[in-house]
Amino acid sequence: MSIVPKETIEVIAQSIGINNLSEDAALSLAPDVEYRMREIMQEAIKCMRHSKRTTLTSDDVDTALSLRNVEPVYGFASGGPLQFKRAIGHRDLFYIDDKDVDFKDVIEAPLPKAPLDTSVVCHWLAIEGVQPAIPENAPLEVILPPPDGKNNEQKDKLPVDIKLPVKHVLSRELQLYFDKITELTVRRSDSALFKEALASLATDSGLHPLVPYFTCFIADEVACGLNDYKLLFALMRVVWSLLQNPHIHIEPYLHQLMPSVVTCLVAKRLGNRFADNHWELRDFTANLVASICKRFGHVYSSLQTRLTKTLVNALLDPKRSLTQHYGAIQGLAALGPNVQVRLLILPNLEPYLQVLEPEMLLEKQRNEMKRYEAWRVYGALLHAAGQCIYDRLKIFPPLPSPPAHTVWRSNGKVVTGSNKRKASTEHLEQPPAKKIATDGPVMASSSPSHMQGEAIAPAPSNDSNVGPSASSEHMPNNDLDGKVERGKGDRRSIKTSAILNQVWKDDLKSGHILASLFELFGQDILSFIPAPEMSLFL
Repeated sequence: MSIVPKETIEVIAQSIGINNLSEDAALSLAPDVEYRMREIMQEAIKCMRHSKRTTLTSDDVDTALSLRNVEPVYGFASGGPLQFKRAIGHRDLFYIDDKDVDFKDVIEAPLPKAPLDTSVVCHWLAIEGVQPAIPENAPLEVILPPPDGKNNEQKDKLPVDIKLPVKHVLSRELQLYFDKITELTVRRSDSALFKEALASLATDSGLHPLVPYFTCFIADEVACGLNDYKLLFALMRVVWSLLQNPHIHIEPYLHQLMPSVVTCLVAKRLGNRFADNHWELRDFTANLVASICKRFGHVYSSLQTRLTKTLVNALLDPKRSLTQHYGAIQGLAALGPNVQVRLLILPNLEPYLQVLEPEMLLEKQRNEMKRYEAWRVYGALLHAAGQCIYDRLKIFPPLPSPPAHTVWRSNGKVVTGSNKRKASTEHLEQPPAKKIATDGPVMASSSPSHMQGEAIAPAPSNDSNVGPSASSEHMPNNDLDGKVERGKGDRRSIKTSAILNQVWKDDLKSGHILASLFELFGQDILSFIPAPEMSLFL
């Protein structure tokens, strides 16, 4: 006997206009209707399971009808469960209550929000077993179990199964190791044991589970200990040791380490005592930043760009202190003197020195500490610019070293340069000569002050009283030696001329950079130029 009563078949027949359906026909149709319904529901349950759901919806039924080549039922797209009501006077007859909708209410109802465009967003669920704190991941407070041990329930009173995160379990040995390292870093950073701990951090192969703990420890201590110079230096040494360890994959934690490292480079104040050598800390941190960019720049393509932007903003901001400017200069110089300094510092060097000069003079700056900071910044700029011009000159072919006894010929007199000239301060402050000869060794200025200490040999005399001497027998050999020396000199002149043409090209501008740096720094910049290049330019 079918579970579908014959009364249901009669009601369905009357709804489609068949009023004279016999009772036997209704009894015969009932088993077939039941069979078709079971077939459709089985297909719908299959669709539900393939969708990884436990609640059957009207969409599953529509999909099952489509699989059987049956037109789906329209008007049942609601996501909520259908509310059936019992028909009055019939015990086993149910129907769906369709509410009457007033068009006025529909027109005056507020418009729903426009649906968002479909998009795919990727984010990290966990990195090395640790869940990152980003908005896409649920906070820990939400996924904690309820205190009473009951299942969480949403507003619609449906139970929710929550899978708790797996705890990051450390062995007892690693916990003791971490506690010992942190204790040495905070309290005994000047001991020999701390140096051994740094060596262990740089070489041991089983420390990877401790990397997230060291990262959080460094970030917390830097944020809270900006007044403790020894602690900051010890933390930066710990970072350096972790970076040197080839068994540690520290790339996923760079976004947490870099703010702490940059803070120790461009912070306004590091330490609270005048004896704290925060300049050394900034120099060490600058090399650390350069090492990070060199090692992980290919992994994070925007790392050096973002870091350079931060340092340039710190340097060009007049509201920042001189200590911050010093850190920015050292950082840019460490990142690359041939690119960062030449493109970012040298174009702004002249206006910056005009602002810095009053801070360096005793007449305009009475505060000795401010004056000392200004001189430190000046020294950093000089070193960065000197290293830049040194690297630029090293691009060209190597020049021959100047001979020990240079000989110049002028007006029939031989001028030997074996005695070193003592240039006065006035001469060094003058800009270099703009005209550089390219046909041989250049004669220096012929003013009296420049000729002091030079030995000038008299010109050969044509006096007939001077008879032949023994040396006249060796004249052919002397002429041959002179030709060889002149040949070498000609080749040296040709090579020097070619290098000069290359240096003074518009695209390289190395010669113009050197001239402008000499005008800004004077003789101080000459100490960065090798001897062959010095003889070429001066």
